[in-house]
Amino acid sequence: MSGRSVRLKSVPVQSLSELERARLQEVAFYQLQQDCDLGCQITIPKDGQKRKKSLRKKLDSLGKERNRDKEFIPQAFGMPLSQVIANDRAYKLKQDSQREEQKDVSDFVAFLLPFGTKKQNKELSSSNSSLSSTSETPNESTSPNTPEPAPRARRRGAMSVDSITDLDDNQSRLLEALQLSLPAEAQSKKEKARDKKLSLNPIYRQVPRLVDSCCQHLEKHGLQTVGIFRVGSSKKRVRQLREEFDRGIDVVLDEEHSIHDVAALLKEFLRDMPDPLLTRELYTPFINTLLLEPDEQISTLQLLIYLLPPCNCDTLHRLLQFLSTVAGHAEDTTDKDGQEITGNKMTSLNLATIFGPNLLHKQKSTDKEFSVQSSARAEESTAIIAVVQKMIENYEALFMVSPDLQNEVLISLLETDPDVVDYLLRRKASQSS
Repeated sequence: MSGRSVRLKSVPVQSLSELERARLQEVAFYQLQQDCDLGCQITIPKDGQKRKKSLRKKLDSLGKERNRDKEFIPQAFGMPLSQVIANDRAYKLKQDSQREEQKDVSDFVAFLLPFGTKKQNKELSSSNSSLSSTSETPNESTSPNTPEPAPRARRRGAMSVDSITDLDDNQSRLLEALQLSLPAEAQSKKEKARDKKLSLNPIYRQVPRLVDSCCQHLEKHGLQTVGIFRVGSSKKRVRQLREEFDRGIDVVLDEEHSIHDVAALLKEFLRDMPDPLLTRELYTPFINTLLLEPDEQISTLQLLIYLLPPCNCDTLHRLLQFLSTVAGHAEDTTDKDGQEITGNKMTSLNLATIFGPNLLHKQKSTDKEFSVQSSARAEESTAIIAVVQKMIENYEALFMVSPDLQNEVLISLLETDPDVVDYLLRRKASQSS
C-alpha cells in the first residue's frame, strides 16, 4: 500500500472475494481448534458429498418407476445443494442467452428499417425522374450505399489494446479487477492446482431459486398469516409446484398461490436435502456450543458458520433472514389508525421447532430406531431447537466478519500472494472512502 494504512471495518461475509472466503474458512478452523473447547472433533465440511438414500427417497424412487411417463432428471429436490445452484445457474445463463439473441435480432431489424425506407424512396424518386428526363446514365446503380460499420466506441464490448492506456483511473481499476478476477492465468502450475477456481471478486449469491422465490412470496403475502408453517396445505398443489421446480420451469409465485402451499414447499425442500444445511460433519460442534458461556456462544456459532461451503452459508443467511422477519411479525400490533393487526404467532422458538430438525441432524432414522432412543432424541431435539433459535435471533451478527478476522485472512494471504493482498487492500480502501 506504499505506506498508506487501511482501517478495516466489519463487513458481510458475502462481500468478501471467493479467495478471501476460502482463507476465512481456514482461519476459522484454526481458531476453533485453538480457542474453543467444544469437546469434539471439528472437520471442514466438503461440498457435494454423496449420501446414502433415505427411506423416503427410496419410496420416492419407487413411485417414479411406476410413472415412467413422468420420469425426468430432478433439478431441485433431493439434490446436493451445490448441484441445485449449478442447475439454477445453467438455466439463468440459458435464459440470458435467449434474451440476448432476441435483442440482437430486434436491434438488427431496427438497424435495417431506415435503409429499407431510403431504398424505397430512392427507387420512387428515380422512376419519377426517368419520366421527365432521358439523360440519365443507363448503367447507374440505384441501390443504397453499404452502411459504414458502427464506430469503435459504439460496438458492444469493444475495447482495443491500444485504448487501454487512455483509460482514466477508475476505468483502469475496473480493468485491473477484471484481469485479477482470473488470477490462475498468470500463476505457476503448482499455484493453479491450489487456487485455479478462486476469484478476487465476490462470487454471486449462492441461494437456490426455489428458496429465494418461496421466501420472497411469503415475505410479501404471508407475514400476517396466523400459524404460517403450521396450517395444512394442499398435497396436490404442492406436488405440482414441486414437479415444476424439478423440471426447471421458471415458476413465478404470485398472490394466486396459497401461502400454506408455498410454506410447505419450502419445508419439503429443506427436508429432502441429501445433506442438511448445517451439514452432518458439524452436528456435534453446533450442539456443543450450548455448553459454552452465553457470551462465547455467538462468536463460536459464527466461526462454525464460516466453515460451511459458500452455498450452504449463503442459503442459511437467506433462510435466517426470512425467519427473523417472520418472527418479527409474531405479536399483535396496532397500525397508525389504532386498528389492531393480528400477529402470525410464529415466534423464533416456534420457527426453530419447525425448521430445526431439517437444518441440523446426524442421520434420519426409521420409526423403530426413533422409539428405541426416544428419550435421548428428545434431548437432542431440544438442543437443536435451542441452537437454531439462537441463530434466528442473532442472524445479522453471525454473518458479519470482524476487522480482526479480516486481518488474519490478509496475513494468511500475504505469505503466499502479496500482490493479491495489495489489490484487496486498495479495493477495501476505495470502498471505505
